[in-house]
Amino acid sequence: MKIRILLIAMLLISMGANAQLIANESEENVDNWPERVYDLTITYETVNFTGKDVQAMTINGGIPGPNLEFNEGEFAIINVTNKMDEETSVHWHGLILPNFFDGVPYLTTPPIKPGETLQYKFALKQSGTYWYHSHTGLQEQRGVYGSIQINPKETDLEYDKDLVLVLSDWVDENPQSQLKNLKRGNEWYLIKKGQVQSLDKLIAQNAVGAKLKMAWQRMPDMAISDNYYDKFFINGGSEQNYPDFQAGERVRLRFVNAAAASYFWLTFGGEDPMLVSADGLDVVPVAHNKTLIGVAETYDFIVTVPENGKLQVRATAQDGSGEASAYIGTGSTLEAPSIPEPNLIKSMKQMMSMGMKMGAPASKFNPSKNDSIQVMEKYKMDMGGMQMDGMSMKDDKMKMDGMDMKKDSAQMDHGKMNHDKMQMSKGKDEEMGAMKMGYMIPKDKVVGDNMKTGGNPEFNYNYLKSPEKTEFENDKPVKEMLFNLTGNMNRYVWSINGVPLSETDKIKIKQGEVVRVTLNNLTMMHHPMHLHGHFFRVLNENGEYSPLKHTVNVAPMQKVVFEFAADESGDWFFHCHILYHMMSGMARVFSYDTPRDDRLEGYPLTNLTNEADHIFTWGEITGASHMTELYATATNIRNQFAVRGEYGWNKNLEAEFTYERYLNDYFRVFGGVNVENEGEDSLKEINTTAIAGVRWLMPMLINSDFRIDSKLRPQIAFSTGFMIFPRLGIYGEYEYQMDFGWDGKLPEGQDFEEETTWQVGLEYVLGRNFSLMGSYDNRFGAGGGLSVRF
Repeated sequence: MKIRILLIAMLLISMGANAQLIANESEENVDNWPERVYDLTITYETVNFTGKDVQAMTINGGIPGPNLEFNEGEFAIINVTNKMDEETSVHWHGLILPNFFDGVPYLTTPPIKPGETLQYKFALKQSGTYWYHSHTGLQEQRGVYGSIQINPKETDLEYDKDLVLVLSDWVDENPQSQLKNLKRGNEWYLIKKGQVQSLDKLIAQNAVGAKLKMAWQRMPDMAISDNYYDKFFINGGSEQNYPDFQAGERVRLRFVNAAAASYFWLTFGGEDPMLVSADGLDVVPVAHNKTLIGVAETYDFIVTVPENGKLQVRATAQDGSGEASAYIGTGSTLEAPSIPEPNLIKSMKQMMSMGMKMGAPASKFNPSKNDSIQVMEKYKMDMGGMQMDGMSMKDDKMKMDGMDMKKDSAQMDHGKMNHDKMQMSKGKDEEMGAMKMGYMIPKDKVVGDNMKTGGNPEFNYNYLKSPEKTEFENDKPVKEMLFNLTGNMNRYVWSINGVPLSETDKIKIKQGEVVRVTLNNLTMMHHPMHLHGHFFRVLNENGEYSPLKHTVNVAPMQKVVFEFAADESGDWFFHCHILYHMMSGMARVFSYDTPRDDRLEGYPLTNLTNEADHIFTWGEITGASHMTELYATATNIRNQFAVRGEYGWNKNLEAEFTYERYLNDYFRVFGGVNVENEGEDSLKEINTTAIAGVRWLMPMLINSDFRIDSKLRPQIAFSTGFMIFPRLGIYGEYEYQMDFGWDGKLPEGQDFEEETTWQVGLEYVLGRNFSLMGSYDNRFGAGGGLSVRF
């Protein structure tokens, strides 16, 4: 017996030693992989793409940064030096690597301080087309991005050469200024793109009724993209020529969408190209022209250079505001199909014909933490067995046995109807009538999803099929989550399940389980959702051959279901890759709940999670022939401080300071101080009162104000406005105050006093910061002047 025990012990020790030897050999093999070293320097450079000098951020002096070419099986060593006067970072998008080198500052990796160098080291156990970019602030928009090409050890694909094509968007305006302008609800970018749905256009397309339906549900103008861009680039220019490719050569075009906020339609001249890879991984080759490439996605196509001409590759911004082209070969041009500019009013009419109702806001009354699991369970019960996305979810097993989706929701959050002048009391409140609301699809309507070929097939992934089975073993535990993608366009707050990143906890997951996520887009914006450090199955009609991706587009009013194997450790970022949406709250952290890396000591995670909750400030001043007016605010997601003042040339003065707390997107409470004189032509009778009340965005995009002051005088106010021509808007305000003598100071024998003030006006938008205005105010009379925004 003792001999048996001794033999078993010796066998176990031997097995353990062999296992350790194998592990050491594996590590040694990685250590012995050939190294490839790159040195990257991030610094400031002056660039001029539009005739205007702009300070940009460059990598090794260029935009984009250099293409980093590796071979599968190499060990990458990348030294990143920061020569700017602000911290930076680099994320290696799509690469599977150690958590510490993922490059999200304060979450996985320390930021690179000014003057410092950070060395990234990881083995390349994959091949394909990927990219890298800053994950600090809005630096990606300013030029900190580049491509990664990892050549495979072997491939069945037949092609002669590679060409990497990096797509991007460029704006001369400071990106932080653009984000501020989006948060103030300004119409300027829609005006510049000619996409304001003004009254004259609505009448011309018989869409006034549809517009009224939208307004009744607090829905403003539609838009495909919030932002305005001066240029769209392929490899740093609006037009690129590659004449060195010879006729008959098969070229693998590696597309990277490194844009900060722009989707592109890819079209090709000549024969349809062969799509062979998505997000770095091979797919079953398929001829596919007119492909929508979302922000942060990569696609590889194989094209043949024509015998007697050059091939045009056209990348058209999805909103129709611009394009860029590359020409492959020499000779006459085989033009790529052009994409017509979308008709937003027509889309609005179609949407309203579906009888949509209001949906989820971007910020809830009570942002519960870790709510996604609970929501998913409720969602499943509501579905009665969960017939969803072409699959039945029972006993954690998914079967392709149906496509009956009878209940869904979607929120309309698109565009902006009113600019700054069209705010409550023409500057009293930045929320006048441009708040964004959503809708809920009635039960008898079916929403398109990633499983269906109905709806708009251009927005699903059914053309992508993995060459190998990707399904997981049935014995793995499955954790299901529902992420509603939510947003408020006027205040520019973006969130998941109505909760921005700053108001939620990490999402805990465990090694060994399958995490299945339903992304339900309740907004009218596309959202490219990216998960760091993992590839996930995007469930489509190809079932067990569903493709693997690291970034997935979730189209408006549609759903996508993806699932991934939880086989990592540490914390991993999950976010919308439209830079301005991520920087406004649409993000989460998946956490394996493992100890934090000691090298992150002194780098608090709150620096990341609170990044979207920064204070923004702006204001407006109007000087006119009958009055002057000032408005200024400092605001973040939940809090807002505002000061306003009006002074008429008849010496009628009113000024007010308030603090507001947003309880959700449409309802807020406030308190403050009001200062005004009681009579005209006199500044000697100044009265100061405390005020408190609520403000609420009503149907028809009417902003309301209900308050009472320290003299116990109640007051109500309403304001609204809309565009009647592309640059000309009309606005109106009404205030009514009553004094019932509740403070005991009403003259004897008088039941109550009342005061009514109102104003109507027109504003013509000259530019981003200037407008001409004219108005009639029952206190100050008629006049006109200039408004300046700052």
